Amino acid sequence: MGGCNAFIEVYARLFEHFGAQGWWPGETAIEIMVGAILTQNTNWGNVRKAIINLKAAGVLDFHSLLELPSEILAEYVRPSGYYNIKARRLKNLLAMIRDNYDGNLDRLLADQTARARRNLLSVQGIGPETADSILLYAGGHPVFVIDAYTHRIFSRHGLVAEESDYHSLQEVFESRLPRDIDLYNEFHALIVMTGKHFCKKTSPLCDRCPLRGFNSFDGDDT
Repeated sequence: MGGCNAFIEVYARLFEHFGAQGWWPGETAIEIMVGAILTQNTNWGNVRKAIINLKAAGVLDFHSLLELPSEILAEYVRPSGYYNIKARRLKNLLAMIRDNYDGNLDRLLADQTARARRNLLSVQGIGPETADSILLYAGGHPVFVIDAYTHRIFSRHGLVAEESDYHSLQEVFESRLPRDIDLYNEFHALIVMTGKHFCKKTSPLCDRCPLRGFNSFDGDDT
């Protein structure tokens, strides 16, 4: 598999093509956390509509969301799809913060990365990608977020094994990149853009992709 220089070369190519992405959209930590759950199985345009609903209702803060009846919360987040499920997941997350951190969101985000991650993963409906998105984008923890695009792009270019799972992929990225929060932030966003616009699951646009011609032997394999 490719070494550090190969991964940095991928980042450089994508950044040159797309530019800075400014992720994660959100004015506050709670908004980023809510967005991380609502974006499951939908696009960001739909999430934005749900966020606007919550802001317009004046409930986009921890205590208001915690006290809000689930059925009303579900209506506010309806544009994001699977709204009853997502309302329950939000409620589960809020309850965990209430029980484990006395309702103090800042305490969760300032907790040790491993412990905060365990607590997030204990919430029904939150998997590794959502937990790590919250840690990185809301809490500034140095964890690299992996998604389906990451596996697809990097396995197609021979940089990771096809059979890699979430945790092995994360280990590869974190071992081959500088431990830099801004780099992790930007790289993940650029990977998503590449997956959406070029490295599609079927009929990928390889001839137009900013990574065209790149393979694991282009970089230093050390």
